[in-house]
Amino acid sequence: GQRMLFRYKARRREASGRTFNRAGESEFMSRLSRRVVIGGLAAAPLARPGIIRAQSSSKPVKIGLLSDMSGPYRDVGGPGNHVATELAIEDFGGSVLGRPIQILQADDQNKPDVSTSIARQWIDDQGVDVLADGAASSSGLAIQQVCREKKKIYLVTGPASSDFTGKQCSPYSAHFSYDTYALAHGTGTALTKAGGDSWFFVTADYAFGYALERDTMAAVKAAGGKVLGAVRAPLGTAD
Repeated sequence: GQRMLFRYKARRREASGRTFNRAGESEFMSRLSRRVVIGGLAAAPLARPGIIRAQSSSKPVKIGLLSDMSGPYRDVGGPGNHVATELAIEDFGGSVLGRPIQILQADDQNKPDVSTSIARQWIDDQGVDVLADGAASSSGLAIQQVCREKKKIYLVTGPASSDFTGKQCSPYSAHFSYDTYALAHGTGTALTKAGGDSWFFVTADYAFGYALERDTMAAVKAAGGKVLGAVRAPLGTAD
């Protein structure tokens, strides 16, 4: 508990080179605490015989993090994902069946083509066993498809589209934390029933935005509200 948080804060400051005020740090820790949990899950499936075939092998088990390292999701993923995975590996003992655990991380730029290219290269050429994160939902869905084809595990810890467990569900993926169905039915339903029954959507123009708009529209209408319209705005713009 407290020891984990203390170590996390020290590692995160070192990784990012930045400091946070007390309120900002509290919010940041809340957002990233789930990374510590899912990092632990990354080690568990690797004990399966289909993935680790010899306890005596010194070949490392490789976890690949495809993250947003420079865009709008850097602060809720990015370097923090690497730190969380390091902490989870340390708590797990540093190895699986005598094999060391190695972390790779790359910037997927929130682009499906970049994510797909890195994922294939890591699996085919570098022997990566598990992929995680994904940042934007569009990138994550592309990663999920590669992992389906390659029969590799994908831990979805950043993207939030409900399509990960809906129409594009994969037997090789686990979607951790929130998704757009939960966001839509929690917030959308509650606000509509509280009197906010007229909605207009300014939607992020990529997979997450489309899923959130779709799921929220359905929740609003089911709660007796009405949707007046919608427009789409490119990711990472504020004007």
